[in-house]
Amino acid sequence: MQFEKIHNKGQAQLFQSPFLEMLTKTHPLVIWGMYLPIMGFMLYHSNTDLSFSITRVILTFFAGMFFWTFFEYIAHRFLFHMSARSERAKKIVYTLHGNHHHYPRDRQRLFMPPVPSIILASIIFSIMYLFIRQYAFMFFPGFIFGYLMYGSMHYAIHAWNPPFKWMKPLWRNHHLHHYKNEHNGYGVSSTIWDHVFGTMFDLKNEKEDKEKVKELMFEKK
Repeated sequence: MQFEKIHNKGQAQLFQSPFLEMLTKTHPLVIWGMYLPIMGFMLYHSNTDLSFSITRVILTFFAGMFFWTFFEYIAHRFLFHMSARSERAKKIVYTLHGNHHHYPRDRQRLFMPPVPSIILASIIFSIMYLFIRQYAFMFFPGFIFGYLMYGSMHYAIHAWNPPFKWMKPLWRNHHLHHYKNEHNGYGVSSTIWDHVFGTMFDLKNEKEDKEKVKELMFEKK
């Protein structure tokens, strides 16, 4: 799917129903507030009720975080940017991600809203539990924390300049994904898998278009 035009103002209308439209928007703090208690309970349950050691809990948690980076890359590359042919498939892709390319200044659609987020998270946890059983209570919180960091990093990339010099490649990789080539630069919270699968931009030879970057940044209030 090709995203050709960047809109500097407003946001996409995804549904005719005002109620459904409202359900497509959220604030990052709502999602953090929703998942932190769940994550805390699962980790506590793993240590106290399931008798896993603190070391095992921490290592499995970080394994879940690392797995998120792979999941993020695969979902962004093959789901959010899939070649949709039917009108229904095009609508799904646009609802999931295309609207962000058209309206990158829309702050309310950087995280998946609460209702579909909880449904999808429940499905993912069930699949994890099916394969790794009780380890899912440690692995899943790490996976979700990876998602929360991804969403927060995505917000930061569109809101501010990189706070540290070593983070600049991450910022530029995502900016170039928006205005140069949507078939490269799929990593948002990490560029690991862009390097592994050969979709990383050659940042040394890419000139930064400051005007186009400005179009991607949230308006200052």
